[in-house]
Amino acid sequence: MERAATAAEVPAVTACLQSAFFEDPLWGEWAFPDTAVRAERLARLMRAWAEPAIPHGWVRISEHAETVAVWFPPSVQEMSDAQEHAFEQLVQELFGARAAEMQALLESFERNHAGHPPHYYLSMWATHRDHAGKRLGTALLERNLAQIDAERMPAYLESTNPANIPRYEALGFRQRSQFGPQGGPVVTTMWRDARAA
Repeated sequence: MERAATAAEVPAVTACLQSAFFEDPLWGEWAFPDTAVRAERLARLMRAWAEPAIPHGWVRISEHAETVAVWFPPSVQEMSDAQEHAFEQLVQELFGARAAEMQALLESFERNHAGHPPHYYLSMWATHRDHAGKRLGTALLERNLAQIDAERMPAYLESTNPANIPRYEALGFRQRSQFGPQGGPVVTTMWRDARAA
């Protein structure tokens, strides 16, 4: 079963994202090297990214949020001005002396994302560690992409974990460009052309 997450399910969505990204090269290990505080801070970061997507109906989850895909439909603004302001404050709070470095990284995400034709944006994709290896995440994305194909729309994502690149390629995504923080993990942008359903 696959459906849109509701506002009441933001905690479950956040828990899934936090679990899956805890050991992510970028958002886990690089962003929060101190494992003693990683879980709590990562959860706050993931919630700040996922919650604004809920009203658009494209935070797609399995029945009990074992797996999550956070999408933004074409031409939708990811955050309101108020949410952007709150997020900037959160970055300062979470990263302190590293806030400028994190802001520079986020600007790199924006630069690499800019200029594409209208598309669905896969902001995050995750399967809770308790449910990994059951192909739940791939099944969720396959259903999402079938809906996107029905609209004849392309899709875009950034992979922060090289282990996921073959999984995305198997779903029709192709590598576009790479960037990342100096001395840190590589982020790979990927694009999937529009196709008939």
